[in-house]
Amino acid sequence: MYELIQLTERTYYIKSPTNIGLVRLSGNDVCLIDSGNDKEAGRKIRQILDANGWHLTAIYNTHSNADHIGGNRYLQGQTGCKIYAPGIDCDFTRHTVLEPSFLYGGYPPKELRHKFLLAQESNAEELMQGCLPEGFELVKLPGHFFDMVGFRTPDDVLFLADCLSSREVLAKYRIGFIYDVAAYLKTLEAVKGMTAKMFVPSHTEVTESVAELAQYNIDTVNEIAEKIKEICAEPICFEDILQRQFAEYGLAMSFEQYALVGSTVRSYLAWLKDTGALAVEFENNKMLWHRA
Repeated sequence: MYELIQLTERTYYIKSPTNIGLVRLSGNDVCLIDSGNDKEAGRKIRQILDANGWHLTAIYNTHSNADHIGGNRYLQGQTGCKIYAPGIDCDFTRHTVLEPSFLYGGYPPKELRHKFLLAQESNAEELMQGCLPEGFELVKLPGHFFDMVGFRTPDDVLFLADCLSSREVLAKYRIGFIYDVAAYLKTLEAVKGMTAKMFVPSHTEVTESVAELAQYNIDTVNEIAEKIKEICAEPICFEDILQRQFAEYGLAMSFEQYALVGSTVRSYLAWLKDTGALAVEFENNKMLWHRA
């Protein structure tokens, strides 16, 4: 774990629970794409930098989920590097309590205030194309999270953040986290047609082609949407929809799973309502979902 793997002349990645990009710039200067899930990840990255005599100039965060920004604060404190994050995700990176609060829908209980959902805050600046090193391309990948982006390096390695889940993860959990289902499907269709020398998704293997996996993710989203529509054949409240989804896919309820899966199911419901597949009615002070 935390193995440095060279992909091209200038582009590497650090194989870890969240794959971290590393690109050599000029001289001994390097930048990172994401920073791992916590202070310990930051320490391991620092060891790699020191072992190679590299100077970290900047961290470019793809989005603000805790497992992508967790090493920011440590590395910034150790090296003085700049940190950039896109759009709304910049605010989440600066004020990290926003993530568990958003997921829970209110002030998060202590069971959600841990490093997997609540990273240390870091002094991030908003990411713009002009902030990137020469030859980098900013690739917008919304859907999984608010303003998520990817990066194409000068030697044509494309870092795809969290827009692709592996077949293994989807087989085990089925419901991958999605904030905006319509935007996510649009992103997957775009990714399906992309070309690059190498693709680096954050949570699955590096590959030369992503079209097949992108289609599998699309198919999984559509499968879950159909299941939700089946569940809503008769008026039903959100909690019962969620319970049925957990039973359908053999998931075990916990605070964390309630927040992550629950937020995703709400996103599906909103998308299905906006597209006319579902409607709501209010009865006995309950909001009930049903087929339109």
